[in-house]
Amino acid sequence: MTTTHRLETAEAGLAYDVRGPLPADGGRPLLFMIGQPMGASGFGTLASYFPDRTVITYDPRGLGRSTRNDGRVDHVPAVQAGDVHAVIEALGTGPVDMFASSGGAVTALALVAAYPGDVITLVAHEPPLIPVLPDAPAAERARAAVRDAYEASGSNAGMAAFIAMTSWPGEFTDGYFAQPEPDPTRFGMPADDDGSRDDPLLSDRSWAVSSYRPDFSALAAAPARVVIAVGEESAGVLTGRTSQATAELLGQQPAVFPSHHGGFLGSESGYPGQPEAFARRLRDVLGQKD
Repeated sequence: MTTTHRLETAEAGLAYDVRGPLPADGGRPLLFMIGQPMGASGFGTLASYFPDRTVITYDPRGLGRSTRNDGRVDHVPAVQAGDVHAVIEALGTGPVDMFASSGGAVTALALVAAYPGDVITLVAHEPPLIPVLPDAPAAERARAAVRDAYEASGSNAGMAAFIAMTSWPGEFTDGYFAQPEPDPTRFGMPADDDGSRDDPLLSDRSWAVSSYRPDFSALAAAPARVVIAVGEESAGVLTGRTSQATAELLGQQPAVFPSHHGGFLGSESGYPGQPEAFARRLRDVLGQKD
């Protein structure tokens, strides 16, 4: 059974879902799944493979069903970490296990640093942390080119540039920047401009996410077990490289998961991964046996 709740704070109205009993059966910790800019709707398939756990999902402020009244449009990891902390407090069942992907993994790292008692085990899947890269200035230039393509020609052009950036193997060299601007039709998208300029992925509204540098000292001191995860198909590309670098700064090697950056996605995605195999691997990393 899934129930939907809403937490009103001074700055946001946060929608979150509870799949299963609350408190959880057997006193087990809740399993919180978060993304960014993806909201709760992206975790339906993955959550279905954990029928024995109470799973929590939420929409970050200003996205999906969650609203904001803070007068801002940017997405800041520390702010979102505060929101997740507020939801955990509202649930009232103590620290949680957490699976966090992409920008959600960045939020989760900020959460553990700021609120170390909130999490038991964090599996942070492919956090896109540009500052940890050796070619960080070039990666920032590539990110800016995505924003520029979006501002000039709309979401299809922006998404084509984003795909080109995130699929580039290795460091961003002169060869990358010498390429012609990607054609959206090459990726099966129309070339027309839909008029939008507020996409959190393609605009600069989420640059604070990809510009975030974790507090590695705070993470090392926290009681939470932090595991950096990476998809087996992401080796060498942007989020694979950020995951590897982040793991090394934490003194570990990343845990390898099936599929790609969205490997846990099922039919809710136009680019599904291997969610059943992904869920098995997540159970293993969480220390939970079938």
